[in-house]
Amino acid sequence: MRSRILTCTALAGVLLTGLTTADATGKDSGVTRAFEKTDRSTAWSLVERIPLKFPTYHPQGFALVGDLIFLSSVEVLEAPVKYPVPVDGYDRTPGKGIGHLFVLDRQGNLKKDIRIGEGTAYHPGGIDYDGRNVWVPAAEYRPNSRAIVYTVDPKTYRVTERFRVKDHVGGVVRDQTTGQVHGVSWGSRTLYNWTPTGRQLDVAANESHILDYQDCDYAARGKQLCGGVTTLPGPNNTTYDLGGLALLDLRTNRILHEIPFPAFSPTTNHNATRNPVALETTATKLRLYTAPDDGEDPQGTELQIYESPLS
Repeated sequence: MRSRILTCTALAGVLLTGLTTADATGKDSGVTRAFEKTDRSTAWSLVERIPLKFPTYHPQGFALVGDLIFLSSVEVLEAPVKYPVPVDGYDRTPGKGIGHLFVLDRQGNLKKDIRIGEGTAYHPGGIDYDGRNVWVPAAEYRPNSRAIVYTVDPKTYRVTERFRVKDHVGGVVRDQTTGQVHGVSWGSRTLYNWTPTGRQLDVAANESHILDYQDCDYAARGKQLCGGVTTLPGPNNTTYDLGGLALLDLRTNRILHEIPFPAFSPTTNHNATRNPVALETTATKLRLYTAPDDGEDPQGTELQIYESPLS
């Protein structure tokens, strides 16, 4: 949910609010304040669908950087396979794949495909933009494994390794008030806190059992906005995705505000918050970017944009 346009920019003639002023004044951003006013009855309208006309594979995270959208995705070449019994502490094989960080314009046109990862650490997760760099984790596609946290310069596309973690890291956020890096484990059951060089400062259990966070973004001041789903059993051997959005305090990991998200992709049964999410505000709207469908789905991946009036 990307509350993270850090400089003001124009989209379709509308001024978008950023975070720089909020951080400087110590106040919450417009995105944070707008999200805190939402509830389970908030009306969201699907206002735009933009087909992505390139192989998108399995999208993971969004970062809104001015007029560009950074989209992380995993291309699975060989899917991990569950072991009959754990082997060396792992419940499945590592599989094979390629990590991608796509750079798009706001019309969905591909500008750059940046490769992310190393060896069996090929699965990028949720990403974040801190005003200078895009932070991207690449992990093994299995729990209790390993990950590498990178930064990518959004101007030069240079990829820099920052640190390594002895666990699957499914997403990272950079706290712009402290400089610390926060991350989530497989299924976001564990919440981590590191220095920018990877020294672990804290580890805690996720107090939310409603959502597995798929993608989180910094939200001024000192907070993160996360989107995710939980797959639940339905009647007659069916399943469905319960989707939602949550605002967390980065200092305490306390959930400050949380709502279910009622919309599903028009082309699949995927909840809108299943994959990457990003939030921003216009002068009159709270806007949510989603991409719930995979490249292998019947209609491929679309940017699906929802809006709700600011109250």
